[in-house]
Amino acid sequence: MAAAAAAGESAGELLRRAAALVPAEHYALAALVAVSALAYRFVELHVIGDLLRGLRGRRVELTFHPASEIYHCVASKCRSLHGRYLATPWLASPHLQTLFLGIHGRPPSFTYKRQLYTVRDGGTIALDWLLAFDLEDADEIISKDSSTPLLVVVPGLTSDSDAAYAKHLVHSMATKGWNVVVSNHRGLGGVSITSDCLYNGGWTEDVREVINYLHRKYPKAPMFCVGTSIGANILVKYLGEEGESTPLAGAASICSPWDLVVCDRFISRKLVQRFYDKALAFGLKGYAKLHQPVLARLANWEGIKKSRSIREFDHHATCIVAKYETVDTYYRRCSSASFVGNVSVPLLCISALDDPLCTREAIPWDECRANKNIVLATTQNGGHLAFFQGLTAGKLWWVGAVSEFLCALHDSSYMHRQKAEDHVLHSSLESSIDKSPYVNILGDGMIAPVGNDGPPSSQITDDLKPNATVNSTQQDEQAKEVENNSGTDAVPAQSPAAAGSAKQQGEERYADKIRDAMAPVKRSVNKLARYQGRSVWLLAYVALVTSWPLLGSLAFMLFRKKSRNPLSAK
Repeated sequence: MAAAAAAGESAGELLRRAAALVPAEHYALAALVAVSALAYRFVELHVIGDLLRGLRGRRVELTFHPASEIYHCVASKCRSLHGRYLATPWLASPHLQTLFLGIHGRPPSFTYKRQLYTVRDGGTIALDWLLAFDLEDADEIISKDSSTPLLVVVPGLTSDSDAAYAKHLVHSMATKGWNVVVSNHRGLGGVSITSDCLYNGGWTEDVREVINYLHRKYPKAPMFCVGTSIGANILVKYLGEEGESTPLAGAASICSPWDLVVCDRFISRKLVQRFYDKALAFGLKGYAKLHQPVLARLANWEGIKKSRSIREFDHHATCIVAKYETVDTYYRRCSSASFVGNVSVPLLCISALDDPLCTREAIPWDECRANKNIVLATTQNGGHLAFFQGLTAGKLWWVGAVSEFLCALHDSSYMHRQKAEDHVLHSSLESSIDKSPYVNILGDGMIAPVGNDGPPSSQITDDLKPNATVNSTQQDEQAKEVENNSGTDAVPAQSPAAAGSAKQQGEERYADKIRDAMAPVKRSVNKLARYQGRSVWLLAYVALVTSWPLLGSLAFMLFRKKSRNPLSAK
């Protein structure tokens, strides 16, 4: 036993002596290799893979319907979509790309022209313009008869017109002779919140109103739209809601979250994603302090101050203001993936499979493949809205791809043409949800919030008044006309045959009037049911109650006619 113990001690001593003979530099090198391997995995670097592929990049994968004319006649002409994408070597990581885009991004230098637009509920939206001739220092305005293509840009969750990627896109399209306008969300771009109606990730009313306003003001200009990040989710949801009725000729969706529930689970899954979650929540709270008088009145201010994630912020702000039962309810109703099937406009969708915020798990592959109007382009690398390329990281790949697609679409015969539709009655039952704040971390110098009286008189605004009152008056007049006609339709004394013929014609006219009166009610029910699924049964009840007197009168006349026929036969 003593010999074994002695042998064990001597073995440990020998091991320590052998370890001491190894130079310290070797230990440092081994530690460096281990840390590098962990960092390579943690940061998701792909520089070694790029070197093994000879710095040729990876092909862009396209998903589309086999019979899609948009692909065969438009997207097939875009070299960027049929080439390869290679990330900037010193930014060979989705996190490095996303971080560099947020910190600097190397945007081009130019100055916007600002227009403050007041929406129907009193909210203020900043429209930042860059016209094609602004690049030549010319002081001109757009003619109402101008046929120059117009591009509307919808920024992301924490971005406005000053974001680097927005400036890259705006400058690129302006240099090609397009007029570009960035439609900032409410409370962003240095503009205060001027109404109780706030914006969230599924709020499409502001985009709809801006697009309709621009279409009325420049009816001859083909209009296109590009949405980025949460702005892409809003854009696709809007396109699905409008269908054939949108005035847009084409659109592009860049790094859309698609399914907010899936992205919410993803962003809280890993350590690095939780870092993004906390960073964005910190920015949201900082912005909320700038609008404290409004948010403290509308939302749970104490909960907002304690929020440590986007989900907690949505719980204390979005769900309260927008009247959602839960956060998941809000996420499900505002996810654009369920609206993809109804998109009727040529749409290019671009996503990076290594996006650290919008996971590939949320991409609706099958829905995009089933829609002939959609072309989905995915790359292995790119980060979130970055896609830097070149040694100097001076360009964004997706900006060139979108520019090629929209220009090819504009030169083709496949631009979408707005389908004429009947005027739909605006009902007071329309949903009041989807009104919660999303904010801008980068903006500073915010204007102090004002009350519900509207913007100050010094602001340049566009006077756009709602037409709900006019439509309501027309509806009342139409209803009165039907009632008066029903009470005054009388058949004069004639021969039995002529009387029967006149009675039949009178009943047919009466049935036609009833159908005409019911048509707007049916359109209103269909329109409102799309915005608020919970009110379908309520709307059906309202339609039944309002139409029952007419239907009852028609049924009584038919019954009286049938009951008289047997008596006359006898």
